[in-house]
Amino acid sequence: MYHFFVDPGQIRGTQILITGKDVNHIKNVLRMRVGEEVSVGNGVDGKEYRCAIDAFEEDSVVCKLLFIKEDGVELPVKVTLFQGLPKADKMELIIQKAVELGVYEIVPVATKRCVVKLDAKKEASKIARWQAIAEAAAKQSKRAVVPRICPVMTMGEAIQAASKMEHRIIPYELAEGMGKTKETFASFTSGNSVAVFIGPEGGFEGKEVEAAAAAGVEPISLGKRILRTETAGFTVLSWIMYELEVRQGE
Repeated sequence: MYHFFVDPGQIRGTQILITGKDVNHIKNVLRMRVGEEVSVGNGVDGKEYRCAIDAFEEDSVVCKLLFIKEDGVELPVKVTLFQGLPKADKMELIIQKAVELGVYEIVPVATKRCVVKLDAKKEASKIARWQAIAEAAAKQSKRAVVPRICPVMTMGEAIQAASKMEHRIIPYELAEGMGKTKETFASFTSGNSVAVFIGPEGGFEGKEVEAAAAAGVEPISLGKRILRTETAGFTVLSWIMYELEVRQGE
């Protein structure tokens, strides 16, 4: 079943309007017909609105609400991924897969070892493209919300932004063993907010990790092998998903 996002105001009682670029996609790409079912989310309340196509208008698809599914599809914790800017198109892959794995928000971070430098014009276009990728991934994985892609931050700004979150971790090759990591992940409980810092190619500089640790960000190990920047975040998200949705059954 296809999944689409609408603004909250487009859900009007038992009528739901799908507008924008999705109209052409539904009509001319998917070639859907009146009576076919779709699922809709408003990106705010976490609910899935199951509905049937009722009519096609010039600039909208009119749907009739069948029922509301309130079973949570989101991770029990809100994970913000502070991702060091990687080279080439790796950020697109990171965003796509992180959204599929349940990330709540992604913050691109310009660290000392980042090769990529974005000026204001490039940043605006990149953020817009990355947000579109996040929305597409949210549709594909039937997320209840579309994770936000935030403006680029410096490492200092990222540490400050993370200070409001209940758990803050930074995978680092010189951190203690996996036992400590296991204890850290086991301490996460439903409703918590979690900041995850991932370095770019080449990792974080020692001083960056020291500054993060001094601000309460906990260095953790992800094992004996060095992971690529595009792998490390997925590993953390997968572990959180396992810990909260399988072990703790939340």
